[in-house]
Amino acid sequence: MFEDSFIERPKGPMTVVQLIVFWVFVVLGVANALAGFVLFFTAGVGSLFVTVPALLGNALCAYLAYRGYHKAVLAYYGQFLLVGITILIPLIYTEALPKQQLMTFLVAPPPPPPPPPPAAAPVKVVRIQSELNNGQLRTPTKIPQKVQMIKEEEAPPPSMAGVVGGVVGGVPGGSAGGVIGGIISSTVAVPRIATPQRVRVSSGVSTGLLIRKVTPTYPPLARQARIQGTVVLQAEISKEGTIQNLQLISGHPMLAPAAIEAVKQWRYKPYLLNGEPVAVETQVVVNFNLSGG
Repeated sequence: MFEDSFIERPKGPMTVVQLIVFWVFVVLGVANALAGFVLFFTAGVGSLFVTVPALLGNALCAYLAYRGYHKAVLAYYGQFLLVGITILIPLIYTEALPKQQLMTFLVAPPPPPPPPPPAAAPVKVVRIQSELNNGQLRTPTKIPQKVQMIKEEEAPPPSMAGVVGGVVGGVPGGSAGGVIGGIISSTVAVPRIATPQRVRVSSGVSTGLLIRKVTPTYPPLARQARIQGTVVLQAEISKEGTIQNLQLISGHPMLAPAAIEAVKQWRYKPYLLNGEPVAVETQVVVNFNLSGG
């Protein structure tokens, strides 16, 4: 029943290929044993979970080659080597990854188109006929049916009396206190303009107020896919100089989270308007470059 098994099969003379395969696995087993001995004293007991299975595998392959199953051993190792090469090649040569699919698959859809503008109301032009021609009164083309009489009010008679508290010998109708009193009384208090709670400034102005800048960490997956570009964020800087209400405007989805996490830690000097600190709305631009990090 077990005549054809690798245990009961009678051993014949070893061929050259069989002898080479046998000694190759014997050498690998000895090297594996020495490596396991060194790792046991350096890395601890945990290294045995790697070295012991590898040592047993090399010993089994050497025994199979000794019993005449060297072709099967070579076939299995050839398959393992082929599978390992197909897995390692994309990890080593990342340039061969489909960049177009990676970039188009993760890009956010474009915003919907804006609604059409409302139709403009027709403008009715009213032509006003003037009775003047080059600054001169011309003859009317028709006689009006109704003539409106304009009655002007009579001006009050000039008062000859002075002002109580005025200067002796002054002009009638003057102001109390003379010239100086007229100047003081004519002074009008200018109302103070209220300072707005929040203003909008350009990114260049906000960059000049930056006192603490945290460099974003380049995402490893984006670096492997060779993705770079610019991320634009809409931010609100509080009166104390902290970042609030951070929103994404544009940028690659694989780079945006790292940019947002870094900008949240930025700090600015308070923006002063009329001597008072106010909140600021601005845009923050974060650049990701593979050559510069």
